[in-house]
Amino acid sequence: MKIILASSSPQKRKILALTGIKFSAVPSNFREDMLQKLSPDKLALHISRGKAEAVAVRFKNAIVIGADTFLVFGKKILGKPKSIRGAKQMLRQLSGKRHTVITGFTLINTANKKSVSRTVKSEVFFRKLSPSIIKRYVNAVNVLDKAGAYAIQDHGFMLIEKIKGDYFNIVGLPLDTLLEELKKFGLRIK
Repeated sequence: MKIILASSSPQKRKILALTGIKFSAVPSNFREDMLQKLSPDKLALHISRGKAEAVAVRFKNAIVIGADTFLVFGKKILGKPKSIRGAKQMLRQLSGKRHTVITGFTLINTANKKSVSRTVKSEVFFRKLSPSIIKRYVNAVNVLDKAGAYAIQDHGFMLIEKIKGDYFNIVGLPLDTLLEELKKFGLRIK
């Protein structure tokens, strides 16, 4: 049975590759709408399911993995910034504070139509950031393709004081929980 990652994210591909599982990455054409009136958990599940379903229709005998990651800060959902100015604003908001990173993922077995969707949350505590640190970070990292305008794996030490939870979830794919669910789908993982 083929394993398909419904994503073009290099981070998600790198995380899944750590498992030794042979898979193909197929970008999903599902349109993410972050403005839907859903709770963060339900939104993460909705988007991950949409991504997985958009790719699953192309395969007859595969397990398709769809996932989406974003930040929850207070009552706001933070996705990817639309500009450098927006990225700097996001980082100023997060400075010295805690936020939650939530990933929704969906597995679909296209042969028997079995599916499961889960969310995983991790907490990230930011250092107090000076304007010069924010400027240096924005100049060092492509912040426009990062939820919350940062990536823990890309110079995250400049921003982050500590985390609680799954490091890989913060990067974009909660590895332990994903592997647990893949085993339930009959995948043998070494």
